[in-house]
Amino acid sequence: MAPHRVVVIGSGFGGLFGTQALRRRDDVEITLVAKTSHHLFQPLLYQVATGILSEGGISPSTREILARQKNARVILGTVTAIDLGAKTVTSEVLGRETVTPFDTLLVAAGAGQSYFGNDQFAEYAPGMKSIDDALELRGRIFGAFEWAELATAPAERDRYLTFVVVGAGPTGVEMAGQIAELAHRTLRRDFRSIDPRQARIVLIDAAPQVLPSFGDRLGGSARDRLTKMGVEVELGTKVVGVDSTGIDIEKSDGTPARIEAMTKVWAAGVQGSELGAMLADQSDAELDRAGRVRVNPDLTLPGRPDVYVIGDMASLDNLPGVAQVAIQGARYAAKHLMARLDGKPAPPSFSYFDKGSMATISRFSAVASVGKLRFSGFLAWVLWLAIHIVYLIGFKQRITTLLHWTVSFIGRGRSERTVTAQQILARNIIRTMDPKDLPKLPVVESDHVTPTPAPTSTTRASASAPGEPASDEGGHSAT
Repeated sequence: MAPHRVVVIGSGFGGLFGTQALRRRDDVEITLVAKTSHHLFQPLLYQVATGILSEGGISPSTREILARQKNARVILGTVTAIDLGAKTVTSEVLGRETVTPFDTLLVAAGAGQSYFGNDQFAEYAPGMKSIDDALELRGRIFGAFEWAELATAPAERDRYLTFVVVGAGPTGVEMAGQIAELAHRTLRRDFRSIDPRQARIVLIDAAPQVLPSFGDRLGGSARDRLTKMGVEVELGTKVVGVDSTGIDIEKSDGTPARIEAMTKVWAAGVQGSELGAMLADQSDAELDRAGRVRVNPDLTLPGRPDVYVIGDMASLDNLPGVAQVAIQGARYAAKHLMARLDGKPAPPSFSYFDKGSMATISRFSAVASVGKLRFSGFLAWVLWLAIHIVYLIGFKQRITTLLHWTVSFIGRGRSERTVTAQQILARNIIRTMDPKDLPKLPVVESDHVTPTPAPTSTTRASASAPGEPASDEGGHSAT
């Protein structure tokens, strides 16, 4: 009997844990399709952006993680089409298209940054959802101090030394706290023309409190700690404009204001993957305001028991967009699928077990909400460290992360301060390129245009004429 073909979209928590939950099934053949070659531990992305951790420390290779799982295959590509009628997934990377058939589909493509209808803000205020985002922000943050050192006019220097973080959720709070520590501790002796301790860090949110999901007491504690660190907290404040040199805001009383700042970080709001709309158009599913798919209680797509949607893409019972929802949803979907394959009764509807929420504010200071317990300070910080080490995948990653934390939290140094102009500029350059000018894999005349297909997929080469390699602007083949 032919194996049951499962296609998993996404290599985040949902996709990876869903794949691993099926590792003992010899009757299942899994193809994991992902647009990156790594699994990203997103909760620590802000530490890559602020020079504490390297990108490799939080993003182990997906192939390496699944190397011993014989029923799993990994292919690189951005999913461009899902055909529920034909039961195929089409992915593309550098002009090479791959079509993968499925019997069951597990969609765990995550979510992107939401600018609440103002996508033009992204040009000047990057979000923080990927390694590319974190490296760009690292370049902008450390670069701002370098450019301030060169400034000759006080207004110009102040503009470079002002950092605005939009969004007072966990990511925004953690980012604001780390920029403050970077300025006050790590860099304070490194410059001659400026004093990094004079940096201005502003945290903005339209909500009335910091960390609203943590409750009034912990939110107040976090705000007090940030204020002591020199962070200006502007609540009830809307962002109405962003440009290259600053940010325009509207305060709670309707008063307009402007903050001159070269470095802006967007940590407010998420938007479901565009694949959600693709699924909704071919099924009875609806999308919520954030573009997430409203799923059945068993995490399947309405009208399609062969399609599961999990993690940040799924909308069910107002569940939060956190890693544990994706992990538990992935394991449930795998259990549900195995029961179906074995002809056994389906498990009860998915029920999320909330293991708590935590956020760091600075070294030795965090807030934690676990069950009915609410606590902050050093104990919460130690618990935060322990939990993140446990869920960080890979022994090497755990060891290197502990070493980097020792250097940064006990000492003053940050070992990941290397930045390049490419990190800062590449995203916007690629975004503005004409699609026909984007690099493609070269096609050589002696190669087969259609390679021998793997058991579960077929590939098609790019549209370049045979013998005519796709080239970048400099005339070199793009590889």
